[in-house]
Amino acid sequence: MRLSARLLALAFLFLSAAPAALLAADGGDAPQAARPPGAAIASAHELATAAGFEVLEQGGNAFDAAVAVSAALSVVEPISSGLGGGGFFLLHDAASGRDVFVDARETAPAAATPERYRDANGKLDRDRSQNGPWSAAIPGLPAGLVHVAEKYGRLPLKTSLAPAIRLAREGFPVYARLERGYAARRQVMERYPGTRAVFLAGGKPPVEGQLLRQPDLARTLEALAERGFDGFYRGPVAKKLLAGVRAEGGQWTAEELASYQVHEREPLRFWYRGWEIVTAPPPSSGGVALAQMLQVLAGWNLSSLDPAQRAHLTIESMRRAFRDRTFYLGDPGFVHVPVEVLASRDYAAGLRSTINPQKATPSDVFSGLPTPLEDEETTHFSIIDAEGNRAAVTQTVNLLFGSGLVPPGTGVLLNNEMDDFALLPGQPNAFGVMGYEANAPEPGKRPLSSMTPTFMVSPDRVAVLGTPGGSRIITMVLLGVLGYADGLDAQAVAALPRYHHQWQPDVVEAETGAFSPEVAARLRAMGHTLDLPDGEVSSGASSHFWGNLQTVMWDRRGNALQGGTDPRNPVGKAEVRLVRAAEAVP
Repeated sequence: MRLSARLLALAFLFLSAAPAALLAADGGDAPQAARPPGAAIASAHELATAAGFEVLEQGGNAFDAAVAVSAALSVVEPISSGLGGGGFFLLHDAASGRDVFVDARETAPAAATPERYRDANGKLDRDRSQNGPWSAAIPGLPAGLVHVAEKYGRLPLKTSLAPAIRLAREGFPVYARLERGYAARRQVMERYPGTRAVFLAGGKPPVEGQLLRQPDLARTLEALAERGFDGFYRGPVAKKLLAGVRAEGGQWTAEELASYQVHEREPLRFWYRGWEIVTAPPPSSGGVALAQMLQVLAGWNLSSLDPAQRAHLTIESMRRAFRDRTFYLGDPGFVHVPVEVLASRDYAAGLRSTINPQKATPSDVFSGLPTPLEDEETTHFSIIDAEGNRAAVTQTVNLLFGSGLVPPGTGVLLNNEMDDFALLPGQPNAFGVMGYEANAPEPGKRPLSSMTPTFMVSPDRVAVLGTPGGSRIITMVLLGVLGYADGLDAQAVAALPRYHHQWQPDVVEAETGAFSPEVAARLRAMGHTLDLPDGEVSSGASSHFWGNLQTVMWDRRGNALQGGTDPRNPVGKAEVRLVRAAEAVP
């Protein structure tokens, strides 16, 4: 098909939550450095950051460290991610200059047809789509860890997984967010004997400060370390996974587990005001939306605008990108995704032409039907090593504690990613975003994701960033990119106040302090509906704060590293160390 004329006419050291960590070499005004002076890691938990440095100090590279951090987060952040989920690894190999996107997203079981998720009245059964065995897709993260270690790392998998195995066996202190998350999901979690065995091991729910030990998860990680892919997807662990799912009424098969495949994809890349942006392609929707929003906004010099005008234009770019996300994006192995059109400068220019600089565009102006085209959940970490390799990794089990189901004997908390499919066309999922045929479930298909791991590269600076946050991931990364483009340091980028619009509902959500009273008043005068946490407007859907952005940045002119960790998350850690390049390690 052709892109319709109508659509074109309608056509984006040590650090905790303090000032940015910094490690600089001598000679601050020297020409561009060929290599960083050390390594930087920012993750959502200090134990995961420490696991990454432990592996770097054994001679590993950023990719070994990514395996270590990912696995450690799978142990200490079950609220957000784990072996029972999936993730995206955006990697840059400094020696070759190559960027690669490793897709370890979960896949739909054959039995999970749309009819399985309808209640007696034909409506979406949200309990089945979000809880228990039918909500769980086939996990991809274990295969992703094996793939990254074997193809890009230089250490044995058992070395990179050793910190996570130790954390699972010996335990870690429960933190407040984990305690609160369990309380919110307790009713579902305690349906399942395997889950109770992990989280009620002492007879009571997890309490801040107590040690949470996961011996079954340690054994599963050991099997993965010893046998690689087969240690999880075949053999004893696979049998326990299948038995646990079937015992609760699910219908996974051994063939589906054993046939899971990681896909390597070409990252999406485009330019914004002197920065090359390298980001996630489908089945992530984030990269395409980011390209649309930034290229729409490139038509204005945002730094010269007052805060209300800048916010208005940014919101309008969000509105248009999320409208396209709803209809066109899905797993490229199953549907044609018109990336070349949607992410092009010409298409962005068409979208820009529809923006009134002084007035909000009601979302209903944009058709609720596809235009003919020819087409606190989740976690993120960022790494740069002393060779210049980098990794931006976002991984998830979807909602808090995923499906709530741990198959007995595995310690593996399964995801509830089936809710990310368009199980019923036009019905919003848990994050309020809708989808249609492009994101309908099919056997082996990957659900559309908002995860947006991203690199920014300019002649002077290199930044790595990403965040959890459901559909808000995309707009948080957008605001982070704009922050770096404005010259902010890594910690300032991580701390930026956030706001969000996703086409439907036609409401701007904002954190506490994101808009001054004067800016809020001007946005309302332009026609925007604001959902502010201070109760000024509307549904009360906005939380006071959201997201957990983790970022690192290398200033090549001064040869300095910075790390930024989200101050909203007190257990996160961004750290910079003088870890030498591997060939210099004895």
